[in-house]
Formats: sequence, structure tokens, C-alpha cells
Amino acid sequence: MTTNVTIDLKSIVARIKMMKKPLQPDEAKARIREILSRGRVVYSKPHAMERLQQRDLTMLDCANVLHEGSVDPPYRENGKWRYKVKTAKIEVVIQFLKYDRLMIVTAWRKGGKR
Repeated sequence: MTTNVTIDLKSIVARIKMMKKPLQPDEAKARIREILSRGRVVYSKPHAMERLQQRDLTMLDCANVLHEGSVDPPYRENGKWRYKVKTAKIEVVIQFLKYDRLMIVTAWRKGGKR
């Protein structure tokens, strides 16, 4: 039995490039929204989970920031591109792991401890 597999090379190449070069804030926002609707959000363990607890933040707080917040230009840390997503009260730092997955690195309330 033979199975035909169709591979969209343009799509694969675009995904690889996306992971190597930073996205502009508007591109990152679009990718975040896509991941929220069809992908997966994970949390840096134990760091992010500890910080959320220390700062009295919830996973829902982070999801709301990702959905409604604005995205700052990317910066490089530990060899990875990171993005700060912020609302008037909360800031969340994320990192794209895969085309359809992002990780929350940390979060804090503005004016609070980082």
C-alpha cells in the first residue's frame, strides 16, 4: 500500500525562518492570536509558575494579556528571541518555541516586583 504525502515546502521554509529571525511586533501579535486559537501555550517551569504565584497572577491573567496586549519589539536573551506583551497593568514575556507553540517566561504587574 502506497500513501501519497503532500509537503508544502514554502510553508516549511517560512516556519523555519520565523524561528530564526525575530518577528516584528505586528507579526508577533498575529502569531500569538493564532497560537491562542489553534496552538498551545506552555509555562516555563518552575520559573514562570513560581513568579505567577509570588506576584498573585493567574494563567487567565496571562491569557488576557496575550489576547489584548500590545507587543514590544523583540530582544534576544539566552540565544532566543523574546517578546514583552503588555497591558496597562500586567506585562508578560514570551518566547515562541514552535510555529504553533509559545512559552510564557515570566510575568509581573506594572509597578510591582520583576
